[in-house]
Amino acid sequence: MGTRINKWLAEQGRCSRREADRLIRDGRVLVNGKPAELGDMVDDGDDVRVVGLSRPSQPRKKIYIALNKPVGFITTTDQSKKDNVLELVGVRERIFPIGRLDVRSSGLLLLTNDGELADRLMHPRYGHEKEYFVELDRSLRREDEQRLCGGVELEDGTTLPAKVKRAGSRTFLLTLREGRNRQIRRMCEALGYEVKRLRRIRIASIKLGRLKSRQWRHLTTDEVRLLKKAVLRDG
Repeated sequence: MGTRINKWLAEQGRCSRREADRLIRDGRVLVNGKPAELGDMVDDGDDVRVVGLSRPSQPRKKIYIALNKPVGFITTTDQSKKDNVLELVGVRERIFPIGRLDVRSSGLLLLTNDGELADRLMHPRYGHEKEYFVELDRSLRREDEQRLCGGVELEDGTTLPAKVKRAGSRTFLLTLREGRNRQIRRMCEALGYEVKRLRRIRIASIKLGRLKSRQWRHLTTDEVRLLKKAVLRDG
């Protein structure tokens, strides 16, 4: 019967399902020499290629990495683009980032070749927490703090309730359970602020800790176990 192309790519450790859908829409996925379409089914005997990515060998052991992404690097699997996050991680296995951090943001980024885990962590249905350190251009007013907590109206809809913990007059910790494009910057802009510094410090149970900018490490066995436990529990 076959497997949906996006799921097949995730199971092979090529990318997450969401990233696969993007690659398919961009015309970068070929099945037996022809451009794939969303929803196509493939069998193990089919020749599946992604333009710009080499064909992997048989699936290897699962890799789970935490990286402290510096400002200026882009979150992409396209290694033809300069200053992509994969340049910072020295492993032979093909891995991909779980979610994104925009080029002006820094902090915790998880990378893996486990497509199913990546999809569970990224999909808004499961609502895994992501925590950020935010610095604004001016003091955050109390009424605007309440609006961040209750939801901010954006062009793509009202944001879900968030948690705010003040660190200073212009700095605070913000915890979200969704991950829209440039969401925190857009939330603050909608309230009349400019984000001067944005650093992600936690994804679900994984914390940035003392990992320095540009440094990376493998997740511990316990960290991977807790992530998988959360995924299974929420499934």
